[in-house]
Amino acid sequence: MRTYFGDARDWFMNARFGLFIHWGIYSVPGWHEQHQFRLGLSRSEYAKLGEEFNPVRFDPDTWLDLMQEAGMEYLCFTTKHIDGFCMWDTKATDYGIMNTPYKRDVLRMIADACGRRSVPLCLYYSVADMHHPNYPNAGRSYELPAPEAGDDPDEERYVDFVREQVRELCTGYGPIHGFWWDAMMFGRKDPSINTMIRELQPAAVINGRGFDEGDFATPERDWDDSVRTSARFTKPTEACQSVGEQSWGYRLNEDFYTDRHLIAGIDNALAKGGNYLLNAGPDANGVITEEYGSIIRRAGAWYTGVREAFEETTAVALGEDRDILVTRRGSTLYVHLMKTPATDAVILRPLRMKPKRAIILNSGEPADTRVELLPWHFRDGKPCLRLARLPVNEYANTVLVVRLDFDSLPEELD
Repeated sequence: MRTYFGDARDWFMNARFGLFIHWGIYSVPGWHEQHQFRLGLSRSEYAKLGEEFNPVRFDPDTWLDLMQEAGMEYLCFTTKHIDGFCMWDTKATDYGIMNTPYKRDVLRMIADACGRRSVPLCLYYSVADMHHPNYPNAGRSYELPAPEAGDDPDEERYVDFVREQVRELCTGYGPIHGFWWDAMMFGRKDPSINTMIRELQPAAVINGRGFDEGDFATPERDWDDSVRTSARFTKPTEACQSVGEQSWGYRLNEDFYTDRHLIAGIDNALAKGGNYLLNAGPDANGVITEEYGSIIRRAGAWYTGVREAFEETTAVALGEDRDILVTRRGSTLYVHLMKTPATDAVILRPLRMKPKRAIILNSGEPADTRVELLPWHFRDGKPCLRLARLPVNEYANTVLVVRLDFDSLPEELD
């Protein structure tokens, strides 16, 4: 059992792979979750989408079926995005799901389904809000260019509104295991809001995008180069990525990432001690379509086959190729070919011990291991461990992970 916080939040250190869901009225046009912002729509123009939102095929259990089939262990759901539209029965505004043709509390349905299956539920909440009259819209990212007629920009009153909504979310939907802030554009610091979350929901981990530094970092997509270059994470970290490049919400004719790209990102984050959220956007009917679901299933099939390489392991630096990740548990090493290999061999200098057993986790087949002097290393005259004839071409669309069991290993390998 991995621990960090020493309290109920430590569930997060062991449930490593989760499903992110971006869903709202922006699924009606199926263009982007920032539909209003990116197209420069007025509040009234955009709000018309709510009149069309009627997800009659929504069934949260189908989402959880997909999640659990993929080996995912928790769910993070967007309760309110930058458009300000609320996906729960909030009493703080009338701009939400209860005033659509659907008229049902979507979050209640999700929370009840998670409760029946003991699935940890985390909630996304955008601080930026293009609908609320007190929000200080000033033309920054994720905001209106300026307040609209009749608005009364007031940061204090808007923060009171946020506090009221957060209290609703943390008291009306059973156990909440995480709070995922986003789009804090006016830079407000107010630790009391996260303190309230912790008092109401002691198991909730809180990210660092809100009113204080929170509990964990959230590198997004492929934008933070330190995620690739660091040997290991030094604080709790949850990387996140969507299955499609253009949007986090449902998008017609999306540009989907390759399996290899997504799986390499998952491997990189988990091998370095982090968590990973893989996102899908349900359509306007509430359905995660087959083109989205099939990508998640393939990523999940890889993950379930190699997940032991991430459980109770630590990242170590070993070998000459820093694009090859290595995790360790006791006298077992796991070699991750996260980057597309140039050859079908892995050289693990300076290791010179032959493992008693070597298994390719993806297939369960044995791996060819040899300790020998190689031509490129003739000057030092020292043999090294080489994994030879790896099936890199057969697994070109995924990440190979090889388990090496030794009788013993030095305490320090870095």
